[in-house]
Amino acid sequence: MNKIIALTKKELYSYFSSPIAYIILIATVSLFNVFFYLIVEQNREVALRDIFQLMEFMFVFLIPLLTMRLFSEEKANGTMEFLLTAPLTHTMIVMGKYLSMLTFYSILIGLTLTYYMIIEYFGAPDLPSILSGYAGIWLEGAFFIAIGLLVSSWTSNQIIAAMVSYVILFSLYFSTSFAPYFTGPMADFFTQLSTRTHLENFAVGIITPSDLVYYLSGIVLCLVLTRFSTNNKLWQ
Repeated sequence: MNKIIALTKKELYSYFSSPIAYIILIATVSLFNVFFYLIVEQNREVALRDIFQLMEFMFVFLIPLLTMRLFSEEKANGTMEFLLTAPLTHTMIVMGKYLSMLTFYSILIGLTLTYYMIIEYFGAPDLPSILSGYAGIWLEGAFFIAIGLLVSSWTSNQIIAAMVSYVILFSLYFSTSFAPYFTGPMADFFTQLSTRTHLENFAVGIITPSDLVYYLSGIVLCLVLTRFSTNNKLWQ
């Protein structure tokens, strides 16, 4: 566990040692602030439901840019072999990189907590639904990061890693759009496959076992596949 924490700190340090991390944080939060003002001004309600749905859409674009370098950069720079021969297991390497990006994402989400303070000042928001919404957007981001990490382990080209991640995330996000073209189990399948379906429940304060299983199983599956991918010579 200590080695995983050490690797996580190393990844975070290397990320924050460049201006990219700060630019992303400032630009993303600034954009969220603008939309927060516009949504509250238009809706005239003390709720963050629409903000969470906006965050989801924005993270579909942002997270592939954050995760594309996790393994691809190591391969492109020729440091992947060194990392794999270090006194670390493949599981430790995968978890260290995953937790570093999840920590960065958590910091980004944490910077938006001021939205609750603002609407609390002007009204009486429903705290359980807001906490549920934040839990949902955090789980969804954790799922997206796991997908991006997996894709990054497949290639040494960061652009390819980002593009493949976009294809997967957009397919998940818009899969509910295919539901009207089917009936019965297939329609339900596309509806339940969509990330929007599950975040909508969290955003209105509804947490169901199926929503939790969707995110948690997706995260675990991607991490397990990434573990096998790093051990597969085909991708190295």
